[in-house]
Amino acid sequence: MAGTSGARPSIYPTLLYSDAKTAIRQLTEAFGFTELSVYEGEDGSVMHAELTQGNGAVMVGTKGRGGVFDAAMQDAGTTGVYVVVDDVDAHHRRAVDHNVEILMPPTDQDYGSRDYMARDIEGNVWSFGTYAPEIAG
Repeated sequence: MAGTSGARPSIYPTLLYSDAKTAIRQLTEAFGFTELSVYEGEDGSVMHAELTQGNGAVMVGTKGRGGVFDAAMQDAGTTGVYVVVDDVDAHHRRAVDHNVEILMPPTDQDYGSRDYMARDIEGNVWSFGTYAPEIAG
């Protein structure tokens, strides 16, 4: 299996939204992601965007813009993504302040993590917590 060098993540969850611009705004403002890049088509739709959080990243695009990935995702269900954060309670407060739908408040888990769960504007489930498994290189 190919690896990566440096601090580049090797897994990038990819999410398609009907309104990717609004989704990017929610992900950056409410969940604290940083916009790394956004590429728009001539019609203003988001062809590809990259948002970072810590040493991880997600890719975001607009549904219905065509292409193989868009076609493959057409009938797919919602996506669940786990993001490691340092301060779960502060992160949760930020999401609440932005009227995000909270599915589970900050909760201490049996496996030692503190997590909360939220749903974004198009139904994708996001979990934010302190669990960060060691990944052998």
